[in-house]
Amino acid sequence: MQLKGAEIIVECLKEQGVDTVFGYPGGAILNVYDALYAHRDEIRHILTSHEQGASHAADGYARATGKVGVCLATSGPGATNLVTGIATAYMDSIPVVAITCNVGVSLLGKDSFQEIDITGVTMPITKYNFIVKDVNKLADTIRKAFVIAKSGRPGPVLIDVPKDVTANKAEYEWVDVNACKAEPAIVNECELNTAIEMIQHAERPYIFVGGGAVLSNAWEEVREFAKKVDAPVTDSLMGKGAFPGTDPLYTGMLGMHGTKTSNFGVSECDLLIVIGARFSDRVTGNTSKFAKNAKILQIDVDSAEMNKNVMITAGILGDIKVVLKELNQRLEQMSHKEWLEKIESYKEKFPLKYHEGTLTGPYIVEEIYRQTNGEAIISTEVGQHQMWAAQYYKYTKPRTLLTSGGLGTMGYGLGAAIGAKTGCPDKTVVNIAGDGCFRMNMNEIATAVRHEIPVIEVVINNHVLGMVRQWQDLFYDRRYSATVLRDSVDFAKLAEAMGAVGITVTTEAEFSEAFSKALEMNRPVLIDCQIDSDDKVWPMVAPGAAISDAFDEDDINK
Repeated sequence: MQLKGAEIIVECLKEQGVDTVFGYPGGAILNVYDALYAHRDEIRHILTSHEQGASHAADGYARATGKVGVCLATSGPGATNLVTGIATAYMDSIPVVAITCNVGVSLLGKDSFQEIDITGVTMPITKYNFIVKDVNKLADTIRKAFVIAKSGRPGPVLIDVPKDVTANKAEYEWVDVNACKAEPAIVNECELNTAIEMIQHAERPYIFVGGGAVLSNAWEEVREFAKKVDAPVTDSLMGKGAFPGTDPLYTGMLGMHGTKTSNFGVSECDLLIVIGARFSDRVTGNTSKFAKNAKILQIDVDSAEMNKNVMITAGILGDIKVVLKELNQRLEQMSHKEWLEKIESYKEKFPLKYHEGTLTGPYIVEEIYRQTNGEAIISTEVGQHQMWAAQYYKYTKPRTLLTSGGLGTMGYGLGAAIGAKTGCPDKTVVNIAGDGCFRMNMNEIATAVRHEIPVIEVVINNHVLGMVRQWQDLFYDRRYSATVLRDSVDFAKLAEAMGAVGITVTTEAEFSEAFSKALEMNRPVLIDCQIDSDDKVWPMVAPGAAISDAFDEDDINK
């Protein structure tokens, strides 16, 4: 049948099973919004307060559900406002399809009103991008974009469609995208045998789990593998929930703000098994000293990540779920009793701790964990509160921590929380923010209110840019340049002005009561938590140092 380009876009979204899109209309994309109006009972559109909020919401939706997130924007500034969210998804390998509309084909390249070469702008931060100048190629391009976004190592894809292409007609025929069966993945036999030999000969193995284990839906295989190898397990920020934070084998996060147990253990192990992690500088510290006593076995779907930041001993290229299934079938039960006892002694000697009796970030996170029974989806912004959320909430399931790990995007979490709650309406969704981050995209509170999306926004408010100030305190002789935010902004009143519930708390008891009420209200709630400006994230590894040089407050006070 003959359909306009805009109608083809909507039909192709329906083919892919898309039930929700996030966006903001404008002149160039009006035809698409007109087509969406006719299908408003099939595809829900969430009108965000800013296009960046739409891109973060699509990202959060994708992380929480495992589906492809979709965001829409018009030409020019609408399209460029998606860029930070697209880059965030790219750095963390999140499947998002961004659809933008541009000026007409005849106006391209002429500096027309609200024209931007968005495919050129986003080329370095997308897995692939397209500009569709022929309506006859539109449907196949959209189908291809979804395949690219979710296959192999996932990532964002952008499709730019000139306005006249959305108005032109072409023949459209529905395609059942679920009818195509993927070919079974094949793992290199030689690589498997080498890995098994390395694991069998290790006396002090350590397992390091990254975000790839979450993206490949391999958490069951990860847990079976850890038990079979009988090894301690650490994770990256992106790997949270792939292995339960409550399991006795779990030792906490690795890296700059990882536990001493994990940092010391990885530094002393003789085999580091890396599952879907990319050796970020925040994990490795000084790469020349990282796991220097160990052979390194890396399992990853992307060959580009092997020997990129850290030289490995051997690797297995392939889908993590498939690889681990093969290893689990072939490995016999192992035992490393003495090694685990040593790691357990580190856990007892170096527990995470904080000052009790006053309202602090760690207490807030622990109380959220207690009241949600560890079952909430937690999103975060970026900074000290992000690290506290990673350290003190015990993630037992994948896709329950949504955070900008690679790009470190302030302003990410609230949009992501809205996306996650939209995709998982039966889950409690809490965004843990800092006051600096909340200022970035606070207008998305209005989005949550407008669409009746009951997210809980917890602002850990220390009146400074906390993580930057921590560095200034430790490494810049306390020269607090442009990091003090002491002004008269009342976040609770701001939330109320946008239609949400706003509560300010200053004590542990007040927070406990406020959060309990927030859980019962089933509406957008903001809790402004006033904490001390000099609270810090411990432990820490200084920039350029080895992770074995991790230090905490006790070390400084010696």
